[in-house]
Amino acid sequence: MDLMDRRIIRKRVEILRNGGKTYREIQKKLGVRIPKSTLSFWCKNIDLPNGYADQIGAYNKFNLEKARKIALAIHKKKRNEYLRTVASRNEHLEYALRNKDTAKITLAILYLGEGSKRQRGSLMLGNSDPLIISLFMRLLKYCYNIDEQKFRCTLQCRADQDIKKLELFWSRVTKIPLSQFYKARIDSRTINKPSRKKDYKGVCRVDYFSADLFFELTKIPEIINKGL
Repeated sequence: MDLMDRRIIRKRVEILRNGGKTYREIQKKLGVRIPKSTLSFWCKNIDLPNGYADQIGAYNKFNLEKARKIALAIHKKKRNEYLRTVASRNEHLEYALRNKDTAKITLAILYLGEGSKRQRGSLMLGNSDPLIISLFMRLLKYCYNIDEQKFRCTLQCRADQDIKKLELFWSRVTKIPLSQFYKARIDSRTINKPSRKKDYKGVCRVDYFSADLFFELTKIPEIINKGL
């Protein structure tokens, strides 16, 4: 680019900038790749039109939101790919719990982490995650000869939740009939406080009345710890 061309381009840049064009828009309009540092130097004494700051603010906000959406989409794709990899390398474990000793150890460890150790006349496990409650129930029934009549279920929920719907939901998860549900307990701290998580199902507590099973499940972790 000779000196004359450079002067002509600079003049056009100044005119466009004076009209409120951004550096990116100027580059696109002229079809010339000019470093932004050069554009900034050429335009440093140019008075920008009224409202330009608001225009740039809106423009930057739009671009930021666009970039954020792209970044979230990329992150979601990578995470899904990662989770598929995790699932793939552990597929062989799908039927591992069909071995009753393995299933019993798993049940004992689950109870060690999530169950109550104070109420020694029965098993008591509560959680808000349906997967944990379902796994506990299925392992318990698979490992032992269970008396279904010894189950009881209690829900703890928020004040604005529909108790009937919650009981039906947890009855399907646990396979415990509604006739064996105790009266639901409402958390008094949530009165007049709307629930933010619409999919929150409260906490489900399952009781199974058997001191023998309680002592067995709490003893198994001690036994397997000796063998490690």
